[in-house]
Amino acid sequence: MLKMSEINNFDDKMIGNKVRELKKELFTFRMQKVTSGIEKPHKIHEAKKDIARMLTSLNSRKNKKS
Repeated sequence: MLKMSEINNFDDKMIGNKVRELKKELFTFRMQKVTSGIEKPHKIHEAKKDIARMLTSLNSRKNKKS
């Protein structure tokens, strides 16, 4: 789980890459949940929260620039 203080140190490109990576991971978790069950279901919730934090940080940066 990433903290906002960590995310704020990332640049825009790094946040975009991390969001893509987490979305792929989230898809994998969902597929595991449906097919065979997932060992750590809380990882789905953590991935969603991390994606939301990163997108929030990215949007706030864009709003500050304009």
